[in-house]
Amino acid sequence: MTIVLDAMGSDDRPDPEVQAALNASNTFNEDIFLVGDENILNNKLAASPGDHSRVKIVHAPETLDMSDHILEARAKKQNSMRVGMELVKSGQGDAFVTAGNTGMAMYFAKKVFGDIQGVIRPSLCAVFPVRDGHAVVLDIGANAECRPDFLVQFAIMGQIYAQTMLSLENPRIGLLSNGEEEGKGNDLVRETFPLLKETDLNFIGNVEGKELFNGQVDVVVTDGFTGNILLKSTEAVAKLIIDILKEELMGSFRTKMGALLAKPAFNHIKQMLDPAEIGAAPLMGIDGLVFVGHGRSDARAMVSAVRSAKQAVDNQLLDQLRNAITKSLQKET
Repeated sequence: MTIVLDAMGSDDRPDPEVQAALNASNTFNEDIFLVGDENILNNKLAASPGDHSRVKIVHAPETLDMSDHILEARAKKQNSMRVGMELVKSGQGDAFVTAGNTGMAMYFAKKVFGDIQGVIRPSLCAVFPVRDGHAVVLDIGANAECRPDFLVQFAIMGQIYAQTMLSLENPRIGLLSNGEEEGKGNDLVRETFPLLKETDLNFIGNVEGKELFNGQVDVVVTDGFTGNILLKSTEAVAKLIIDILKEELMGSFRTKMGALLAKPAFNHIKQMLDPAEIGAAPLMGIDGLVFVGHGRSDARAMVSAVRSAKQAVDNQLLDQLRNAITKSLQKET
């Protein structure tokens, strides 16, 4: 297996990516293609201790910036994102990982791989920490405007992801709304509800945030605008909780002693709420394995992203998605 890692994606590029490539190649015993400016990467690797034997540098002379507009990005024909995706497309790599601009990742993924046949719109999928496990939420930002049939396909792809990556046999699927009752929600939610009800999916109806975080649902579908707000709000609240706990527990000798006794529990909570544990979100519906991480990803987050990509290859996620979309189209006809 070879995972292709965009070395020029993160805010602190290429340091997190170089360190992640070294760590991941040794941890998972897999080859890593590190894509970016070869002069910069050779110097960074030379200065890094450890076994370099499974890390190969692939030259990409151009770099996408977060401030690039679409015309500027299109003009950079040899950017690290596109060169890396082409390696996967040609069969030299199995999955692509980047911490670059999500919009650019979607654009170049569609250009290089195209969509899985029958997919109306690809979506970005995130794994949320919830009580007693995890839940899949999509879309989290690829499609600000959605139609009801988009959300039905998101539910199908979310089901496959939950089965393949989270080992959930019959995942419960919910439609994010401002109320549990049928008939609640905006026009999109009300029009999507009966369509999901007609499918063979394990659709449990509308769900609010409390059902998601209480672990009462395994897959939540929503439009990308709402999903992105949910994701960023959740991350902000999680960070706030950790920061306040740390401040309060370090406030006095007495609380420090209590914190010492409760340290294993607090470490578990911190790990559970840390986005770096997941590392990256897959672009679902693209006819290739593409994972997109935060721009602020550190080396640990990038290693987690490589782990997710490796798991997707091992579990044949792409083939599972293709088969599920084909079956859904056959049922419609």
